[in-house]
Amino acid sequence: MVISNVSSMEIILNSLYKHNTEFIICGDIIINYRTQQQQKNQLDNFLATYNLIDIVFFPTRIVNNSVTLIDNIFIDNRRSYTIKPCSNRLSDHDGQILSLPNLFIPSNSVTYIHTERSDNNAIADFQLQLSYEEWDDVFVNNNVNEIFNNFLNTYLRCYYSSFTKKATKTRSNFNHWITTGIKISCERKRELLLLCRYSNDPNLKTYYKKYCKLLSKVILSTKKATL
Repeated sequence: MVISNVSSMEIILNSLYKHNTEFIICGDIIINYRTQQQQKNQLDNFLATYNLIDIVFFPTRIVNNSVTLIDNIFIDNRRSYTIKPCSNRLSDHDGQILSLPNLFIPSNSVTYIHTERSDNNAIADFQLQLSYEEWDDVFVNNNVNEIFNNFLNTYLRCYYSSFTKKATKTRSNFNHWITTGIKISCERKRELLLLCRYSNDPNLKTYYKKYCKLLSKVILSTKKATL
């Protein structure tokens, strides 16, 4: 994320803010926390109103004789955390690894499964795109690493263009509100159902109906209490 000014960030945070919302802000903020004290204090004072503090204390961009701290992470000031630099050698900006212990992630959250479109048409399109490439940036270079990177970039560009991905929503079936008692009662309900199928005893069928009704009330009240 690139921050142009504090007012634009304020608009975004106000639109997202709720009493139980916790923000984590990260990215290239275009403010050098090593030298630009006035801009740093202005941003810190504003984010403090949302209980946010800056946590990156090491340089994040080192180029020639320039050493700056312009990539930062802001988290809730009540959180415990660890942070360390990560030089990925893929960019002139170094990465930052943030670890937050004891995060609660709802087990029934929506997740996405990404599947690739792979059929004869996709394969034919991929082959056609590769045939159009002239590979000039591969064959005119003498550096093995650059040759490989140029080849891989071209190959992957054609590949991802042909074999597109489709995201499908899934939801976890795990229900954390199901207690041991409810599990035992559900098993007993199944046993009663089997007994009713092979019995003509009206008292047993009446008992089964009452048991189901009571179990439904227990499940409903337990679910409401835990959600």
